[in-house]
Amino acid sequence: MKSRIFILTGPSGSGKTTTCRKWIALAQQRGLDCAGILCPARFEDERKTGIDLLDVRTGKRCPLAHVDDQPADLRIGPFRFDTQAMSRAKAILDAACPCDVLIVDEVGPLELERGLGWVNALDVLRAECFGVAVAVVRPRLVEAFCTAVGELPLSVLAMPGVLAGKALSVPPGIEVKTIADHDRPPVF
Repeated sequence: MKSRIFILTGPSGSGKTTTCRKWIALAQQRGLDCAGILCPARFEDERKTGIDLLDVRTGKRCPLAHVDDQPADLRIGPFRFDTQAMSRAKAILDAACPCDVLIVDEVGPLELERGLGWVNALDVLRAECFGVAVAVVRPRLVEAFCTAVGELPLSVLAMPGVLAGKALSVPPGIEVKTIADHDRPPVF
């Protein structure tokens, strides 16, 4: 299968997960098999209280992380991660391929800096058993992600404002485009 990976990047709260949801809906309307994971934020009274794990293929959802100060085996900033949900995410990614559209929301500091989380996502991406993949990556980690996946065909899709006044560090030869909320997915 000839595969292509799009890196969707933007700061926290810029709409990356929402953009992925829209693209998944369009792909599913076209009859494409979509798989992978989404991590939508959970809010109470407009305050972020956690992050959920959503299996793209089945639609099943469970809590992934909670904002609190309880002791935890795995914590990043205010988030206490549920290790069972992390294991579930790894299993979802291991079973995702083959598929037409693979979504990995997100490949972040856990995977790229600490070798934890769903680090297996990098192996799934390198195996190229999908038509198109969208990997959500924070701007400061795009270069590390490119290095981690190796010599695969990559393009960067930046949420509005990411490139304003800042250089996004990417290896030579990788296309970088800014996308707008109204843009149709360049990938399906």
